[in-house]
Amino acid sequence: MTWPPPGDNLREAFAQESLMYIPPHFHEIDPDQVRAVIEAAPLACIVAQTDQGLVANHIPLLPAPDGALIGHVALANDMHRLIAEGQEVLAIFRGDDAYVSPNFYPSKPEHHRHVPTWNYQVVHCHGTIAFQHDDHAKRAAVGLLTRTHERRLNGKDAWRMADAPADYIQQMLAGIVAFRITVNRTLAKSKLSQNRDERDYLGAIAGLENSGQSGVAQRMRDRLKP
Repeated sequence: MTWPPPGDNLREAFAQESLMYIPPHFHEIDPDQVRAVIEAAPLACIVAQTDQGLVANHIPLLPAPDGALIGHVALANDMHRLIAEGQEVLAIFRGDDAYVSPNFYPSKPEHHRHVPTWNYQVVHCHGTIAFQHDDHAKRAAVGLLTRTHERRLNGKDAWRMADAPADYIQQMLAGIVAFRITVNRTLAKSKLSQNRDERDYLGAIAGLENSGQSGVAQRMRDRLKP
């Protein structure tokens, strides 16, 4: 599985645009970082403009081998009725985030020229959506999601669709709609104190760790590795 899709020019695929404010030092173009955010936080917020205004739904998504995003919604969810076939949607993946206090910076007592901020990672995937009502597509979507998450959680004891009675699975599949988002633009932002000097950067890491925000602190530590 690759992300972004093979053949993309990274500078073009991750081009900074007015669609999201991204100062150059926070512009994330490393595909490994983008993939890590999506894998760690697969519950995306899918946003679309409809005749009834903006709609937003929180749906777990996974990249397919061809780079599309795969998911499914309940048949009762009006999302698949409100959003037109082939319409552009925005899928937002939000990674770890944390408040950063000026007290974290060793240089603060020297000049007090610091203010609070917020560190975070986020990925915006723009693309066109196609809904799929056939049994094959629905089985494929559920299979991809369950295989991935069950193996991560339970390893060799992973739950499989075949563990449940066939008629029950068929009943559950009848109650969902699968979909694919063909991604045509990806914008990613890693706001992780890259604009600080080394001692304040390390101070921010220590402050975040001491305040229980180990996730963001680890993301910052990872960026120190050659």
